[in-house]
Amino acid sequence: MFAVSPRSFPPMSKLPKPESGPTFESALGELESIVAKMEDGQLSLEHSLAAYKRGAELLKLCQAQLADAQQQVKVLESGALKNFAGGAED
Repeated sequence: MFAVSPRSFPPMSKLPKPESGPTFESALGELESIVAKMEDGQLSLEHSLAAYKRGAELLKLCQAQLADAQQQVKVLESGALKNFAGGAED
């Protein structure tokens, strides 16, 4: 088991503000919507190209946010998580 010290987390007011732009969830939702419209086959060629371009931008944004989250997890695992020596070893 692992225990995380409450002192290892900054107060909520001290957490960094998210960057401007869509959140991961909103970008993923928009990307799913674009894919559904393209799969429907009702877009003109011009609209399909524009949708593909926007989808590629959203995919890049999502991948960057996931990579950032993975890096944050690695930092937490290497520094903040400690083995928990609970009292269940009786």
